[in-house]
Amino acid sequence: MFRTAELGRKVGNRTYREKKNRLRQELLELQRLLREQSAFPVVVVFAGVDGGGKGATVNTLNDWMDPRWLMTRAYGSPSGEERERPEYWRFWRDLPPKGRVGLFLDSWYSSSLLDRVHNRINDAEFDRKLERVTAFEDALADDGALILKFWMHLGKKAQKRRLEQLQKDPLLSWRVNEMDWQHWRMHHDFVAAAERAITHTSHRSPWSIIEGTDPNYRNLAVATTIRNTMTAHLDRLDRHRNDGLPHSDMDGAQMVPETVGLNGADELPKKSIFSILDMSLKVKKSEYKKQLEKLQGRLHLLHRKALARGISTILLFEGQDAAGKGGAIRRVTRAMEARNYQVIPVAEPTDEERAHHYLWRFWRHLSRAGKVTIFDRSWYGRVLVERVEGLTSEQAWTRAYAEINDFEEQLVEHGIVLVKYWLQIGKDEQLARFRERQNTPYKRWKLTDEDWRNREKWDAYEQAVNDMVERTGTSRVPWELIEGNDKRYARLKVLRVACERLEHALGD
Repeated sequence: MFRTAELGRKVGNRTYREKKNRLRQELLELQRLLREQSAFPVVVVFAGVDGGGKGATVNTLNDWMDPRWLMTRAYGSPSGEERERPEYWRFWRDLPPKGRVGLFLDSWYSSSLLDRVHNRINDAEFDRKLERVTAFEDALADDGALILKFWMHLGKKAQKRRLEQLQKDPLLSWRVNEMDWQHWRMHHDFVAAAERAITHTSHRSPWSIIEGTDPNYRNLAVATTIRNTMTAHLDRLDRHRNDGLPHSDMDGAQMVPETVGLNGADELPKKSIFSILDMSLKVKKSEYKKQLEKLQGRLHLLHRKALARGISTILLFEGQDAAGKGGAIRRVTRAMEARNYQVIPVAEPTDEERAHHYLWRFWRHLSRAGKVTIFDRSWYGRVLVERVEGLTSEQAWTRAYAEINDFEEQLVEHGIVLVKYWLQIGKDEQLARFRERQNTPYKRWKLTDEDWRNREKWDAYEQAVNDMVERTGTSRVPWELIEGNDKRYARLKVLRVACERLEHALGD
């Protein structure tokens, strides 16, 4: 795979100056167009052998392009704050918004490659990590991001010469340490791991292998690839606009196969997941007060144990309008100290949030170890309101099921206790609550025209919720369906489930 990157390519200084000046102008113009259209972000990944010129090339791009619209990120060992969150939190946090270019050094590939080279993981574990990388990049590409990946290569002899040159330079000798020489001695192992990584992760976002011996050649090769790819992506976007197609159709995602229809007597009866719920369940007021106090005390003690052991909790609340999410959340928070939890009300995304992948705003809210994050509505908006209201394409909300499952899998793999609640109420009960809000001055603000409009789409929402539960209710992260016609019963069940899930995580 790397033989063609060990040919000793060189570019003379005169040719380099001529090509460099033209490339700089073209890259600056592409940055301007990208910024004006703000249609997609550009993610540029640099990986490769030590001494291959990754850092030097990034420095050159910052010199040639407008650094105000570049984001450069490099990653070392995770900090204490980063270790308290899932591995990909720091990468999601640093993604460029639409209209910007992000340059990533030592990115989501580095730890997996080093673990494999140093035999801390085997091939099967390495492949699983590469599958996580692919899922991450596919989610970005499906959302319209342009991803370019460069492997900066040196043969073993060329790498030795580069390290020796750096070591002899008084200004650059600090860049070479014993670990670099250890990696040089393991050159064959690095090449084998890199071949496997490149092979497994090139389907949607292919790698460009760059020979790193000559800085002139290396800089021109990388800059030319960026220019050509950005130009083609912008041209493709223009064609889609001229054809009247939405940008989301650019992502190359496969169309969802049409379901074979059944006609007449062959049609199967439609049945919702909520038909299994007993909506008549109730709790008497006197019994409610006793159980509420007991459950809140139980949750308080469990939360303190989780905090001491660094086990984080995410409670996610979804449900119909007026289903009682706010009331249930307040009964949960009263069992904890305010310093140890945060409640995130999820509404229409801001301009900053729209400029990123839809999961970005949820990644950024993940708390440190031991804390509790409560989402009043969540990332499921993509497959609920955005689906029903036609705010995103069918391809986008269909692929979101897999993206959400992968996101939640990363949370639980990190040890986070994730509890997903759906609060269900009947249509008649919702109408009664709407009328109560309308007639109660201090509750009237809760009722909006949108609530009435959403009620008219009850059946569409019910189908969307049914599909959501079916596609994202996994054995590790099931949906907790809460019978909500009686608020007291619903609040007690929410608390009880939270206690049971924490007890399971703590081994109590």
